[in-house]
Amino acid sequence: MATQTSKRKLTYGRHSSLQTITATPLDQHKDGYWVIYIHGGAWRDPTITAESIEPTQSILQASPDLPITGFASIEYRLSAHPNHPQDKATTPSEEYRDAKHPDHIRDVEAALAFLQNTYGFGHRYILVGHSCGATLAFQAVMGAVAGHREQLFNGSSEDCDVETEPVSSSPEPLPPRLSAHPTAIVGVAGIYDLRQIVETHRDISEYRRFVEGAFGTDELLWDSVSPAQMVGSRGVEGGWKTGRLVVLAHSKDDELVDQGQLETMREALRAWEERKAQVSKEELTSNDRRVQVLPLTGGHDEAWAKGGELARAVKFAFEELRNMGLSP
Repeated sequence: MATQTSKRKLTYGRHSSLQTITATPLDQHKDGYWVIYIHGGAWRDPTITAESIEPTQSILQASPDLPITGFASIEYRLSAHPNHPQDKATTPSEEYRDAKHPDHIRDVEAALAFLQNTYGFGHRYILVGHSCGATLAFQAVMGAVAGHREQLFNGSSEDCDVETEPVSSSPEPLPPRLSAHPTAIVGVAGIYDLRQIVETHRDISEYRRFVEGAFGTDELLWDSVSPAQMVGSRGVEGGWKTGRLVVLAHSKDDELVDQGQLETMREALRAWEERKAQVSKEELTSNDRRVQVLPLTGGHDEAWAKGGELARAVKFAFEELRNMGLSP
């Protein structure tokens, strides 16, 4: 079993108390992958936090055959929630939740860059997102949404002064640049088409309410940030040139996000899957890609609350990477 060296709470931004990361480097598998988690909660639920990775992390750490170099779980600024009201007059500005797109994705990008520059893992990480966390995971590699572009990082973690790169409210400045995108993305119970999920649940006003709370009322904007809507250079296909694996996991028992979201995203990823990945000369594997669908069981939040199904999705991703020659 890989044992943790230390669990750290890192601050990557100065605008909000939510701009933090819980990171746990491990003392084994230095040639393995970081597992980086983005929690869900409809971009607004303050009761779902980075700590929600803990049941899953415990299960994965108990699996000695998994080449995991470290775990990280990202907090990001949240939109307002009607069931958790705040008084702006008495709430400290750093604790006030009023984020609007692109605040959420800017925070995720800045957190990823912070982790990458601190631990120097390059592209050797698996980005795991649940619900709207899956939206954010794919937005981080979309050509039209990502505030950065993948670039070569020639220095070491000591060469990068992350303190000089504060996260800003939209629209400028851009967050610190990533040196590399993830090798794999695992989307669990993901929301991939905003207009579709609102239309599918048009009899339930809460769906429109949480989408508008995060993205406003412009439905053309919804389309432009939906991973299943944007294609070509503006979508995952154009933005994630080095990506190798996608796992789309969903439960037929999910009471909040319907199966149609997975089906739409699977179709949208066909063009990405058919294109060869851009791999470095040092990489001795093929440049094939895979998109796999993994059926889960249980309700929407059970995957992370109990941890078992979320852990199973991550284990499945490692199995696929091993089969592709990308993991020890």
